[in-house]
Amino acid sequence: MQDFIFYIKLGLNHVLDFGAYDHILFLSALAVPFTFKYWKRVLILATVFTITHCISLAVSVYEVITVDVGLIEFLIPVTILLTALFNFTYVFKEAMDVGLFLHILATSFFGLVHGFGFSNYFKMLMAEEEDKITPLLGFATGIELSQVTIILVVLAIAYVMLDLLKIKRRIFIMVASILIIAITIPLLIATFPI
Repeated sequence: MQDFIFYIKLGLNHVLDFGAYDHILFLSALAVPFTFKYWKRVLILATVFTITHCISLAVSVYEVITVDVGLIEFLIPVTILLTALFNFTYVFKEAMDVGLFLHILATSFFGLVHGFGFSNYFKMLMAEEEDKITPLLGFATGIELSQVTIILVVLAIAYVMLDLLKIKRRIFIMVASILIIAITIPLLIATFPI
């Protein structure tokens, strides 16, 4: 049980680490178009992200697939940028007409990329572990808890902006997405494979 709790804390810290804010940026970009009214949709997307994140960790830990770390480090900010750009479909389409299936597919791919980004560190942690399932499940639990926390914060900010301050939804989505893009561009430049 102690190992499980250790890996839950590791999953929490992995996502909530402000020094490695790529997860926070990605989840913020993912949640920006939504309000509490659509909490189920964003929770589905976050859970899909967690599942695919853990799948890529598992295939990496069991050495089924090996990936180029440099490429993955570049693809992580690309996923953030694409998610923020995708938000503009919510600006130009009414309500939630954007297809959930496409959003789930993109989020699945992005979860795989983010999981591979953490896989080398996770493999080092698990090098001495015989049981690899318990750490993976603990880590997945920690990731999901932290993602729900971030999404709730973003939804609360959306509530304040849209319902209390009466900012138009389109403006909120555009400004938040542009801010995320502006923060992501230096990450893209820093990780660009030369």
